[in-house]
Amino acid sequence: DVAKTGLTGDLAGKRIIVQGLGNVGYHAAKFLREEDDALIIGIIERDGALINDKGMDPDAVRDWIAQTGGVKGFEGAEYVENGPVILEAECDILIPAALEGVININNASRIRAPLIIEAANGPITASADEVLREKEIIIIPDLYANAGGVTVSYFEWVKNLSHIRFGRMQRRNEEAHALTLVRELERLSADKNLGWELSPNFKRRYLQGADELQLVRSGLDDTMRTAYQSISEEWHRRPDVKDLRTAAFIVAIERVAASYRAKGL
Repeated sequence: DVAKTGLTGDLAGKRIIVQGLGNVGYHAAKFLREEDDALIIGIIERDGALINDKGMDPDAVRDWIAQTGGVKGFEGAEYVENGPVILEAECDILIPAALEGVININNASRIRAPLIIEAANGPITASADEVLREKEIIIIPDLYANAGGVTVSYFEWVKNLSHIRFGRMQRRNEEAHALTLVRELERLSADKNLGWELSPNFKRRYLQGADELQLVRSGLDDTMRTAYQSISEEWHRRPDVKDLRTAAFIVAIERVAASYRAKGL
């Protein structure tokens, strides 16, 4: 699917513009920069936008907004008073994470990002969606892209039903099994005079069982990967399905219908 955008490789060095440095936009920008080495070249806020082709630190920008109430005056980036125009700037990935309808019939034809991720609810209007599809721009739809919060809320609900935190029952058991394996490998090395040993850093990470945060992130990762796979397969399976949004709706409706049928409704 990524090949359709013309983008290659991983996210390292990819130029990203984020609209809205709130809870969703900030964390998206932060982790894309810190964990994937992406470049946050544009940040759009209420009072304008910042642009820097060399990339910006979302933490620094967020701190500046907290101090001054806006992005104007932030050093290390060019300030653009007409913030929405930066939606049309050249970039690899555009992430509207603020308001609905920011990409509409008036500006859709000027959008240059080959990949748009709808982190906000309904940031692209129906008419703009048609224009973007004609331009062969790939859109990761909002009903998928911002479903992570709801997924983790479900995990929280499941935890509350069980009255026990994730990992409580198995963490120490996993650590004991890992320790047994490490000791056996080190014993074999000593017995055979192999002369090698596991590094302290590896042993520390390997012997530490997953805590609740790690388990939640793992569950979220698995849920989002599985969901996208279902959507992508539907998109490629049916010639009448032209985009990921339509495919996502089909998958969702079919699952609701299957649930109703199983309950005899």
